[in-house]
Amino acid sequence: MVDWSSPEQIQKDNVAFGNFMHALLGLYIWEWFTSLDFDWQYISGKKKFRWPLIFYFLNRYCLLFALIGIAIALNITTEINCQGLYTFNQLFGNAAIGLASINLSLRTMAVWSQRWYIVIPLVAVILGHWSLILHGVLLKARWNPAIGNCEIIQTETQILSITFIYSMVFDLLVLSLTAWKLLYPATGRSRLVTLIFTDGLIYFAIAFLANLIATIFMLLNLNPVMSIIANVPAAIASTIVACRAVRRLTRYTSSGGAEMFGSTTQGTTLAFRSGAPSRPNLNTKVSTAGIQAGGVHVQMETFESPSDKSYMEYDAAGKIIKGDNFDPETQVISSEFKRPPY
Repeated sequence: MVDWSSPEQIQKDNVAFGNFMHALLGLYIWEWFTSLDFDWQYISGKKKFRWPLIFYFLNRYCLLFALIGIAIALNITTEINCQGLYTFNQLFGNAAIGLASINLSLRTMAVWSQRWYIVIPLVAVILGHWSLILHGVLLKARWNPAIGNCEIIQTETQILSITFIYSMVFDLLVLSLTAWKLLYPATGRSRLVTLIFTDGLIYFAIAFLANLIATIFMLLNLNPVMSIIANVPAAIASTIVACRAVRRLTRYTSSGGAEMFGSTTQGTTLAFRSGAPSRPNLNTKVSTAGIQAGGVHVQMETFESPSDKSYMEYDAAGKIIKGDNFDPETQVISSEFKRPPY
C-alpha cells in the first residue's frame, strides 16, 4: 500500500509533476503555434475584431502565461519567491478555466439565438463561477534548498474542489442546453446548427470530462501534489476545445454563412414547404408577328410551376394530392364549401 503522505512519495510525485507539466507545455505550445495565423489576422487588422474574441484571446494567453510560469518554477536553480510565482500561476490557470467556460457559453447562446431566458441565467452562472475563481490564494509553496527548487507544501482542496465541481456542473449545463437545442430544434436545422452538431458537442464533452477528472483527484486528496496534478490538464483541455470552437464558428460566420435560427417555413393555403422557398419562374414572351403601324403591342407573362415537389399540395376540399395527376376541373367540392341556399 502506497503511503501518499510520506516525504519520499511526495518527492517522487514532485518529479512526476514536473515531467508531466513539461509534456503539457509542449502540447499547448504546439496547439498555440499551429493556430497562430488566426490570431495574427485580427492583431494585424486583416479581419474586423469583435467583442466576443476578447474572451478568446484572454483564454489562450492566460493559459500560455500560466504554463510559462509553471515551467519557470520547475526549472529555476536560484532561490526565488516561490509563493508569489505559484500565486501567479494559480490565478492565470484558474482564469483560463473560467474563460473557457465563457467561450463555450457564448456558443450555447448563439445556438439559442441569444434568447433572454438562456442568456440571463448563463450570465448569472458565469458571475458565480468567477466569484470562486477569484476567491484567493489556495496553495502554499516554498523554496526547498535540499532539492534546489520550489515545492508545494499545502493546498486548499476544499475551495479548489468546489471550484472544479462548479466548473463541471457549468460545462454539463451548457452541454445539455446545446444538445437539447440541436437534437430537438423548433425549426429546420441551419448550416450553423449542423456545424455545431457535427463537432461542437464533443468539445463540451471533453471539457466536462477534464474537469471531472480534476475534481476526483482533489476529492481524493492523496497529498498536496496529487491533489492538483490534474488541474493543469483540465485547464489545457478546456482551453483547447473552447478556442477551437470559437475559431470554427468565427471562420464560418466570416465566410458568408448565414446565422439563421428563426423559422424558415413559408407557405400558402395550397402549399407548405420547409427550407428555402422555390419561386415560380417568370417567362416574358413578346410576340412581334403581324405588328403593323398603329397596331397593338401585346406582351404576355407566363408563370411556370416550380419543379421542386418537396412540399405537399392540397386540393379545394383540403385533401392531399398524390402524384402529378391533378385536374382542378374534376375535383369534388366538399359540402362545407357549397353556397348555402338563400
